[in-house]
Amino acid sequence: MAINRYDEIDSFYLDVLKELGSIGSGNAATALSSLLDQKITMMVPQVSVLENNAAVARLGGPEKIVAAVLVAFASGIRGLILSLQSLEYINVIISNVMGKTVSDFSELDEIDVSALCEIGNIMISSYVNAISGMTGMKLDLSPPAISVNMLGAIMSVPMTEFGYEADKLVLIDGTVMFDNQPVESNLIMMPDISSLNTILKMLGVSGG
Repeated sequence: MAINRYDEIDSFYLDVLKELGSIGSGNAATALSSLLDQKITMMVPQVSVLENNAAVARLGGPEKIVAAVLVAFASGIRGLILSLQSLEYINVIISNVMGKTVSDFSELDEIDVSALCEIGNIMISSYVNAISGMTGMKLDLSPPAISVNMLGAIMSVPMTEFGYEADKLVLIDGTVMFDNQPVESNLIMMPDISSLNTILKMLGVSGG
């Protein structure tokens, strides 16, 4: 049976999405470990289907400043993925890559932002590879874009793009362990309803 709205996702479908999130997290940890040349693990993520305002509230409120890397599906399915980076997460990354830390987002220079965009793209690609591996679908992604802004403004992008048919989104709350130091890492997936049904059908759990 096809899903017509996000709020029709029940516990069974949510468990499927959690499995995708767990495999994606493992892929992301492996990719980051290789890139940063250090031991990195990811805790089992919490996966929730939330309304936009509820997601923003959980992530710290609309005025919280974050860096966000946005990627769109270019083929296979339609939708957006956002990788949200807190200042704590950013400092762990650039301290390893650039050998420095910053006390405010305004201190990030062009090279820092470029590195963070690439890291976000790698994280997103890891999750997309999990979807491809479990469904057998070939999924291509657009080039990544990065923005540093208030969370409310950033979250208006996917809602503007898909809000007319996707009243909710999939929030993957994860924790990255950098040498036993826990750092929050969040990913937001927003395939449109047709694409979500395609994913579930390819996983054998929906009639599509």
